[in-house]
Amino acid sequence: MDISKVSSFTDYFVVATASNPRQMNALIDSVQRDLRDDGVRALRTEGGPDSGWVLLDFGNAIVHLFAPDERDYYNLEGLWAQGVSVVHIQ
Repeated sequence: MDISKVSSFTDYFVVATASNPRQMNALIDSVQRDLRDDGVRALRTEGGPDSGWVLLDFGNAIVHLFAPDERDYYNLEGLWAQGVSVVHIQ
């Protein structure tokens, strides 16, 4: 989601759902490894796979990984509806 026109702290949100903690760990590892290969490291990380939510802050992009119930509850797409969906994959 491109939120650069409505946010002062980042340009993009990446929002994804992981079905279980194991899948969330795999997503975390994959994102961090792929970006590290390009010289990009997370500035900070919040949450954990067992909490149902993980945030990886890369500065210009923030990755939100949710368990299904937490994604529905926090509804980032609704809260940031003024942003522009860049890619939507189901």
